[in-house]
Amino acid sequence: MNLSLKRRLAAPALFAALSLPRPARAAADNGLRKLREAQRPLPEFQFFDEAGATLTAASFQGRAMVINFWATWCPPCVAEMPAFDRAQTALRDAGIAILPLSSDRGGVAQVRPFYERVGLRHLPILLDPRGAAARAFGVRGLPTTVIINRAHQETARLEGEAIWDDADVLAAVRRLTA
Repeated sequence: MNLSLKRRLAAPALFAALSLPRPARAAADNGLRKLREAQRPLPEFQFFDEAGATLTAASFQGRAMVINFWATWCPPCVAEMPAFDRAQTALRDAGIAILPLSSDRGGVAQVRPFYERVGLRHLPILLDPRGAAARAFGVRGLPTTVIINRAHQETARLEGEAIWDDADVLAAVRRLTA
């Protein structure tokens, strides 16, 4: 079979796989397979709340953190934000703070309308508009999520999308932040 015929036969199958609705593809994998565990010291970093106040890890002393680097223009980031909102509700009583650090250069003016449109009610608006925190963590792409324990050490990282309110994912976060 020549290469041209192989390509024509493979194209419909590839197109069908790529055109599946996002929930159908995501349901097959909650994202845990991409989670990489590694104990690392926390870098020095800072970010901003929606009022412009500077925050650091010390602002969350005694609490574990799930730091998500994301942007409103990033489709996988947008897809996982509602699950992060629900996960924050599930993890709040365990002393775990989900910190979604937006890299949008438009800041609050860009992020707040997104939160309102999507119905995010449990996550704070946090900003990393110049990417300083992302660089400190060595983020290679969006979304990237870093899990930090109560001793403020990085225990795991996940590059790409996950279903953050999935029971297995929540259990992994609780284990990794203990």
